[in-house]
Amino acid sequence: MVETAIIGAGPYGLSVATHLAAAGREFRIFGSPLTSWRAHMPKGMQLKSDGFASNISSPDPRSTLKYWCAQRRIPYDDNHLPVSLSTFLDYSAWFQERYVPMLEDSQVVSLARSARGFSLWLEDGEMVEAQRVVLAVGITWFKHSPKALADLPPELASHTYDHQDLSRFAGRKLLVLGAGSSAVDTAVLAGEAGADVTLLARVPAIEYHTMPDPDDMSWLKAITHPSSGIGPGWRSFMCSNAPRLFRRMPAPLRLRATRRHLGPAPGWFMRGRLTATTHLSQTIESAKSYGGGVLLTSRGDDGRVVQVVADHVVAGTGYRADLRRLPFLESSLREEIAQIEHTPHLTDHFETSVTGLYVTGPLAANAFGPLMRFMVGAEYAAPRLTAHLARARVKAVAWKGSPLSPAGGKALRQGLP
Repeated sequence: MVETAIIGAGPYGLSVATHLAAAGREFRIFGSPLTSWRAHMPKGMQLKSDGFASNISSPDPRSTLKYWCAQRRIPYDDNHLPVSLSTFLDYSAWFQERYVPMLEDSQVVSLARSARGFSLWLEDGEMVEAQRVVLAVGITWFKHSPKALADLPPELASHTYDHQDLSRFAGRKLLVLGAGSSAVDTAVLAGEAGADVTLLARVPAIEYHTMPDPDDMSWLKAITHPSSGIGPGWRSFMCSNAPRLFRRMPAPLRLRATRRHLGPAPGWFMRGRLTATTHLSQTIESAKSYGGGVLLTSRGDDGRVVQVVADHVVAGTGYRADLRRLPFLESSLREEIAQIEHTPHLTDHFETSVTGLYVTGPLAANAFGPLMRFMVGAEYAAPRLTAHLARARVKAVAWKGSPLSPAGGKALRQGLP
């Protein structure tokens, strides 16, 4: 029996574990460290988040990316220098080894209710019972592709999540769908690796982030466009700094804000690097096998039909969090969880309607806002969740020894101390 089990070893899972360890709490954490970042992000990529918003959360001020880079004389800037994927991976490996050495690189294959809380079955056959469980599962199971690609075989259609080495497309015709960071990054890096790339998207224009200007930091701009971990502007500032207030908004307003705010946008450092043939304002009508490749047909907002023939199509169309897609979550437990658009209703402390079951990361975005879609959201979620779990443990211990509890009442009746 363990007090808390954490499922997931990405930035959110590692952050929760670090804070629980610092608080002296008992826990186990399961998962491969940063597997989405290590095996499913393209080589040569740069993080869209600023340096100051690319930390894994810890109470130790020496745990930040800035401190780590300074100790190793690696170039770093809070806002004006993009963080390379390789730098972040080295930093995260150091962080995990230093702060979460107890991580168990094992996958949970089943999570269900038990008489004492929850039962977790691991891939090696071990069964673990936990009083509480924290789901920090990241994006692993949530990749989203257009329905038009559903009937294409894997050798013809895939998702950006499926590719780490884009040199496999060298000398081939590649069609990339989408206009966000993952789509543009894939189109640029595949093109630089020798692919003949076409990019097709629904939006009328690719909205790159604005390049930061260190000479344009007037007090007026600081007031009209305040900085935040998820971008400049008052809406982003409020989403970053008032997630509890966001959670208390009416559900339709929360859902609309989560869907619409911070739409597809590549990093500012990708501007000028995209050389692919581009078709914008397009809606996909069909995609089918054709001559060993793919024939995709789309229609523009002006009614013009575009047909693209490619050897392979990659969907850079993002992720959609959905409890139904967690393969280890037993259906009986899933059905107990109160949901909105297949994501959990959450309390101020990230607890679901199932007592003792907590959720952080992208699955919490419909409750706490777009902040939860970004790594920086762990800096809010991890300490808050840890503080709640510590208080819950204190209350449980106090109740266990109370004369009003079953154990305490029995001791009192027997005249035991």
